[in-house]
Amino acid sequence: MNKTNKDLQNLIETIRTLRGENGCPWDKKRTNETLVKYLQSESAELVEAIHKSDHANICEEIGDVLYILIMLTEINSTNGFFKLSDVMVGITEKLIRRHPHVFAGATYSSEEELAIQWQAIKDEEKKKNTI
Repeated sequence: MNKTNKDLQNLIETIRTLRGENGCPWDKKRTNETLVKYLQSESAELVEAIHKSDHANICEEIGDVLYILIMLTEINSTNGFFKLSDVMVGITEKLIRRHPHVFAGATYSSEEELAIQWQAIKDEEKKKNTI
């Protein structure tokens, strides 16, 4: 296991411990809904750090946002809705689908054309999800 995978696994295990039987009462009570305000707050702090080009704070705030995202994933996994692997596979497939100029040999002539292509792919995905 490489260092990044080990570090991610350590974070997941830490959150599982916090939510576990002998964990933190606050963490154990979190739900998707109760985490929304923290996700908004931490995201806003990340945006502020980015605007200030404060790289040390950007790193910290990414960690805070990542904690909330992994917490949300654990809550949904515990409730049987999806796992972190589902999230990772889903976003990887979406990125590949939305970048045919990188992964499927599609050509383009401008960034504007790429933006139009991206939106067309996104619209098609939304159409398929509503059927």
